[in-house]
Amino acid sequence: MPFMPRLLPTLCLIAQCLILSCLPLSAQARTVYRCVHKGTVSLSTAPEPGSKCEPKQIDDSAVQTPNLWGEMGVFSGTLYERDQDGKLVYGTRNLPGSRVYLRFTVETPEGEPAHEGLGKVDTPKLDRHARLFKASAKKTGVEDAWLRAIAHAESGFDEKAESPKGAQGVMQLMPATAMEYGVTDAFSPAQSIDAGARYFKMLLKRFKNDPALAIAAYNAGMGAVARYGGVPPYKETQAYLEKVQLLYRAYRAALSPPPLRPADAVPMTDKLRTTLP
Repeated sequence: MPFMPRLLPTLCLIAQCLILSCLPLSAQARTVYRCVHKGTVSLSTAPEPGSKCEPKQIDDSAVQTPNLWGEMGVFSGTLYERDQDGKLVYGTRNLPGSRVYLRFTVETPEGEPAHEGLGKVDTPKLDRHARLFKASAKKTGVEDAWLRAIAHAESGFDEKAESPKGAQGVMQLMPATAMEYGVTDAFSPAQSIDAGARYFKMLLKRFKNDPALAIAAYNAGMGAVARYGGVPPYKETQAYLEKVQLLYRAYRAALSPPPLRPADAVPMTDKLRTTLP
């Protein structure tokens, strides 16, 4: 197998690195072909017959290999070896004459908007911005427990929170979303909670009042949910959804009024119970 280039496998996509390792070492760059056929994408060390292929130059000195797959979530595939024009060619599409070289799994690429959130699952915090959550729930019709669960998962109610991906404030809104909903101060709890509630209401409407899809879209974006026809297969989104649903149940129970009891009744004790006929 030809020499592996100076690329850290942990910093690039597996199949792409494998293909690069099959290419001869050059002084500056190598070419990987990104091929499209009948709505599917493959990578190859040479143009694939029958596919529309575009050459992509990969700089050997690059710190990180560019993502040639696109945003496709998590999937498993096979790297094939075949003879083409008297040369060994490696690619991820099973063409006539191909032999299985090895199998691989590619996880969600870096750069996806999905994240697990900054807050931890613990006991409900009913004193955090309580008045603001109550007002936003009343204004939008979104259940208070959902808003608190999202804020808890997103920021732990920290109005100064900033995520590595650029989200800000209590509801961890991305700058573009915050601007769309009229936020002028991303770190204002009042503005963040109000905008987050209106944004989540829009997502509920967009996904026909399905909270799971709305939460997934809040995390990974509406486009990802639409693209996959449901909750995207991103580990981050699935972990985030589970966290928010757990928190929602906890907040709903904590915010519920105490159970009713019969009027003018005396609680039954074991002693009273034994004296009754």
